[in-house]
Amino acid sequence: MADRYQQFTQSPIGREVVKRLGLPAPTPLRRHRPGDPVVAGPVLVGSAPDSRLGDAIATITEDVRAEVHHTPVEGQRYAALIFDATGISTSAQLRELHEFFGPTIRQTDRGGRVIVLGTPPEAHPDPRTSTAQRALEGFVRTAGKELKRGATAQLVHVAEGAENALDSTLRFLLSAKSAYVSGQVIRIGPAEVAEVDWERPLRDKIALVTGASRGIGEAIAETLARDGAHVVCLDVPAQGGDLAEVANRIGGTTLQLDITADDAADRIAEHFAQRHDGLDIVVHNAGITRDKTIGRMTQQQWDAVLAVNLTAQERINELLLAELPKSPLRPGGRIVGVASISGIAGNVGQANYAASKAGVIGHVRSTAGIAADRGATINAVAPGFIETRMTAAVPLFVREAGRRMNSMSQGGQPVDVAETIAWFANPASAGVNGNVVRVCGQSLLGA
Repeated sequence: MADRYQQFTQSPIGREVVKRLGLPAPTPLRRHRPGDPVVAGPVLVGSAPDSRLGDAIATITEDVRAEVHHTPVEGQRYAALIFDATGISTSAQLRELHEFFGPTIRQTDRGGRVIVLGTPPEAHPDPRTSTAQRALEGFVRTAGKELKRGATAQLVHVAEGAENALDSTLRFLLSAKSAYVSGQVIRIGPAEVAEVDWERPLRDKIALVTGASRGIGEAIAETLARDGAHVVCLDVPAQGGDLAEVANRIGGTTLQLDITADDAADRIAEHFAQRHDGLDIVVHNAGITRDKTIGRMTQQQWDAVLAVNLTAQERINELLLAELPKSPLRPGGRIVGVASISGIAGNVGQANYAASKAGVIGHVRSTAGIAADRGATINAVAPGFIETRMTAAVPLFVREAGRRMNSMSQGGQPVDVAETIAWFANPASAGVNGNVVRVCGQSLLGA
């Protein structure tokens, strides 16, 4: 559905009205198109003393052919500001953030990127270092709210020994693929990282996307196929027509199945073992809503939402993470759950939905170690207000609040969720495990 307010603010009259009344002025976001450079403009790189990611940053920025500056140029607009804060070990040293960003943050270009790199606070036995590294989060979240003009800010905690695993994440955050991701904290651990073709990183991979017949699921299937995967599109038989249309358009295949059936996991395993000799990527996108306030909600409404949104994922993942040959998941497998901002902040009339999506987050975090033992990863996205047919049916004032109550002052697009999932699915994202990344434009709701 078109955002008519955003269209109005781009008109000459609209710009004047917005300026006079102090209204939100959403900036049209630049999104990825095939052939686009990873970063469209100069990048300013800085670091605190004794930081350890300089070589990794230099290699990645060189690979993406970025014009790198280490000293700010007066009047220059920067597509990205990258600061290596891994050397900060005391609260007094947090001054390094201000010394770098104070003079330069206003030089961030429209749609620019601010990226701070740190060390996981819990990894430090020294309380002072842990405290200083945790402080980075408050700085980054504030920067994301102050930037405006479609710019974003992120914090990436890179564990010691994980320097070689930074590539896919830094590329994603620098690029237009992360247009609606801001104010996030991402953790990267040590991992053996595969070399990939960055134009087609999922070449020869087999992917399963549930709930793929429309909306966000359709966008996920399209994006994974664009990146080279053969996508098996799954949905209930009632959606068979739409499902076939999506699969045919992207060169994929279909699997009609009710994932809440007792034998659903076994049927999925059998399908991929027999027809594809295994499975590389699983995206649990299927989900339903049955909204009522707690006192008016029926048991059937509660049970239906929990069964589709959470219990089915648990059952399927238990099989996927079982030992070979029972599991069809190949080494290096990727599992991605679709949670929701409702699972973080709650939402009136959605106790069942919020519980199920919070459960997805809990499942990802509690299962990450098991996935790592299998040579796999499991992560989740938590979408905020995304423009779909479902949100188009939301009452006007609720819809407008959802659009404006974030740092971007606009709703996201299904492709924003899909691009984040494609980053999780990338073979080079082996160090990204147990993360929950919000795709919400840095919503004002929740953490």
